[in-house]
Amino acid sequence: MPEFAVLVDGYQRFKSDAYVRQKARYDALASDGQSPPIMIISCCDSRVDPATVFDTTPGQVFALRNVANLVPPYETGGGLHGVSAAIEFGVLGLEVRHIVVLGHAQCGGIKASLEGGDLGEAGYSFIDSWVDIVRPARDKVLASGSQDPQRDLELEAIRVSLANLRSFPFIAARELSGQLKLHGAYFGIADGNLYVLNDEHDSFVVQ
Repeated sequence: MPEFAVLVDGYQRFKSDAYVRQKARYDALASDGQSPPIMIISCCDSRVDPATVFDTTPGQVFALRNVANLVPPYETGGGLHGVSAAIEFGVLGLEVRHIVVLGHAQCGGIKASLEGGDLGEAGYSFIDSWVDIVRPARDKVLASGSQDPQRDLELEAIRVSLANLRSFPFIAARELSGQLKLHGAYFGIADGNLYVLNDEHDSFVVQ
């Protein structure tokens, strides 16, 4: 299939150019392992690759991507916990010093939440229950009479994920001791602007 061939072509360019230029870096990562100082939790949207947005180098960021950059609240029962497992490894295993929740404009997962369900009828049996994480925030945005509920819920979802991160005991403890700092950020696809959450004023400020 031609689409996959494009990926292989891209790999060939990477192997002959970027990999060669950063060979020492890759050798060190291979022998010493990874110790990224930052974890980024972002959406799996193909337009918002955190490595591209932040222009990172190999080994700089431990990345977790999922629909709508959501973090579920801490709980030990229930089913599989892929997101929680990645967070646990990032914080306790890699000892990252920063966690960034990166949201973005035109998020399909947030749109699904605003549409209010019934996606299972279209064959999306997992999305409804996943975006239910932001249901209280969605209801709050809709009740507010927002002129732009999509953007407002995209921003609220970042706040929800940050609050849910703080429900993990090991995160709360490390944040309290100063070992870990949490950040909220939002990327505008059309304008390329990055907004960072100012905790003191609870507002997103363009960088």
